[in-house]
Amino acid sequence: MDVKIEESWKQELSDEWSKDYFVRLTNFVRNEYATKQIFPPGRQIFAAFNATPFNEVKVVILGQDPYHDVGQANGLCFSVNDGIQFPPSLRNIFQEIHNDVGSPIPQSGDLTRWAKQGVLLLNATLTVEAHKAASHQRQGWEQFTDEVISHLSNHRQNLVFILWGSYAISKRSLIDPDKHLILTSVHPSPLSAYRGFFGNKHFSKANNYLVEHGKTPITW
Repeated sequence: MDVKIEESWKQELSDEWSKDYFVRLTNFVRNEYATKQIFPPGRQIFAAFNATPFNEVKVVILGQDPYHDVGQANGLCFSVNDGIQFPPSLRNIFQEIHNDVGSPIPQSGDLTRWAKQGVLLLNATLTVEAHKAASHQRQGWEQFTDEVISHLSNHRQNLVFILWGSYAISKRSLIDPDKHLILTSVHPSPLSAYRGFFGNKHFSKANNYLVEHGKTPITW
């Protein structure tokens, strides 16, 4: 199967493309895009991979689903297109960065600038039907993205995995803690941010770890 994804990822994940679950998933996704309004735009399904080649990944931030309102999702978890109002979780992320490392609150919610520095902004599910949260869960995406996490854990060294909320934290079993830094806290959602997201200092902790291992820190 010719999957339109950045070449290094295409090679690293080559075993997945012909597996039964991925063939079923592909057929499902194609039919959904052909018959319904689906986000992100089809060309951006693999945007996180296209922006951050396999050997350039330094940090992994795990989300759950793409945003499901018009114009929001661009294929990077927590990220929105320019001109779109910041969703509450993203607003809280920017606030924690400001509190942690002193960066000003940005004007743009498009996190491509992080992805280009080596931050893989990975949603567990890569597509969603308009206005129907979680509508594409349990169709095979999670199996695929679990393999992505496992592959990074097994074949790379000294990455930072940032897991916010119980769903993301459930993926820590896929990551080797002897090879990588795993940072966990509650989700940045307004429902939980004041119960441990604010003050977690994950952004400075990630950068300190990268510097300790000879890597360039992220300009958050």
